[in-house]
Amino acid sequence: MFSSPATDLSIHYSLLPPSSKILRPEYICASKKCKVSFIIRKGCKEDVPQMFRLVQELALFERAPEAVVNTERIMEQDGFGDNAIYKVFVAEDAATNQIVGMALYYTAYSTWKGKLLFLDDLIVTEKYRQFGIGRKLMNEFLKEAQRLGVNQVRWQVLDWNTPAIRFYESLKAELDREWITCKMSKQEIADYIKTINH
Repeated sequence: MFSSPATDLSIHYSLLPPSSKILRPEYICASKKCKVSFIIRKGCKEDVPQMFRLVQELALFERAPEAVVNTERIMEQDGFGDNAIYKVFVAEDAATNQIVGMALYYTAYSTWKGKLLFLDDLIVTEKYRQFGIGRKLMNEFLKEAQRLGVNQVRWQVLDWNTPAIRFYESLKAELDREWITCKMSKQEIADYIKTINH
């Protein structure tokens, strides 16, 4: 999570469909005398190269660049192929058409809660983090959750990422510290399967 909520902005923005370039919603930062215009819209296949660059930037921020084994090709297939398994909102700089943020999520299921959405990544590139883009992406994700009628949304945050934790607390989200994340890599799965096939 890269964004922190902005407090000195006069904000005007619109949620647009993919490829819509008609409106130029503006974020105006009066105290810094700068103007940033950006569009929040649903992502499309053409966005994948820039989305993947955001993923790589996040991996560096989280001190684990070597952990990224995904590729642009796989990401395109998984999000926009015949059997797409995730959806995404993107933030696009209206002046440059650069993708500067994204909220990537997918449908999951809980035996206790039923249908839910899992927010896998909420990313805003570093130079755009002061404009409230992360909050706007989060807002659209939560609106989508409400539209779909899910009973819960979930995401994770690193315990040392204090700005992100504060941001999530400002949303009145519950930060559950009782649960431990369990995971196995592709190689670890293969190694374990070998032990049970003997």
